[in-house]
Amino acid sequence: MLSASGVSQEARPVRVLVVDDSAYMRFTLTKYLNEASGFVVVGAARDGRDALDMIPKVKPDVVTLDVEMPRLDGLSTLREIMAVCPMPVVMLSSLTAEGARETVQALTLGAVDFVLKPPAKANVAMVMNEVIAKVRAAATAKVMPPIAPRQFHQPTPAVYVSSKPTRALRRGDKVVVVGASTGGPRALNTVVAALAPRLEAAFLIVQHMPVGFTRSLAERLDHISPLAIKEAEPGDAIEVGRGLLAPGGFHMMVNDHDRIELNQNPTVHGVRPAIDVTMASVAARYKEASVGVVLTGMGRDGTNGSVLIHAAGGRVIAEDEETCVVWGMPRSVAEAGVANTIAKLPDVAGEIEKAVKTMNNEQ
Repeated sequence: MLSASGVSQEARPVRVLVVDDSAYMRFTLTKYLNEASGFVVVGAARDGRDALDMIPKVKPDVVTLDVEMPRLDGLSTLREIMAVCPMPVVMLSSLTAEGARETVQALTLGAVDFVLKPPAKANVAMVMNEVIAKVRAAATAKVMPPIAPRQFHQPTPAVYVSSKPTRALRRGDKVVVVGASTGGPRALNTVVAALAPRLEAAFLIVQHMPVGFTRSLAERLDHISPLAIKEAEPGDAIEVGRGLLAPGGFHMMVNDHDRIELNQNPTVHGVRPAIDVTMASVAARYKEASVGVVLTGMGRDGTNGSVLIHAAGGRVIAEDEETCVVWGMPRSVAEAGVANTIAKLPDVAGEIEKAVKTMNNEQ
């Protein structure tokens, strides 16, 4: 396709604005992105205030944004970007407790993805390759505005234990697996906040996320949900009213005693945790009492598991293209012909409730 000037629009490079308070990181990001095919760095800002001044001038397609900066930090900058000029943002995060909390918050505010900043002795080239891949993906992602969910519980900053009521799983209770990848924290924020209290189902949640970040995500989801949500540990019971989030770096399965097992078997679709692993386990254990939900994400993780749930007599829900940040995983499920329902993100919680109640009535 040609523009009015006769230049191929497909050949137009992705314009990137680099925002980082470290001169070394600004230099390194700029160097690697400029050397990669299909990118041009149109500016490098020292902090959020500089970035907000530069955006209308350089008109980037994607912003790489450091979480921790002076004057105006990454979260404040991200909020302003999403409010004034929404565009794809990839966060750069440090692997600290505070960095993890802020990164999870950034993802729920609308950032497309994040990359861990390299420690001093890291393979910088490997990290920069990840940056290039995620910026490339972000350039084609759909930017979705943040949704402010209701809040159910204020977690304590120290050792955190949810106090919401749960009960043991009974025969016929439904087990729901919710899987997500790119854009997932925001989508999960929307879904778990809208679930009906006292819904007679147990929940297992799989979000593609590395070690060190899933605990913060679990605490944030518990904060806004009627479910008691926690990062899963070996031996955790599958209970109605509880949501267990697969920890980064581990596949999550259910054993014959309705308890969680974690393993570090090889990655599936290049990820661990993988949605397919959890869904396959649930389909085998709970058969027609299982529900699979596949939200936004790249690739096809969740398709094989959805096929197994569908074949076992359970129900499958896929997010609609219109609300997906990346319509990859739900598209794969839909094209496999096993989605009982395709729903826009704000309607997914209602469809889960409908599936659980319909299945109860059918028994």
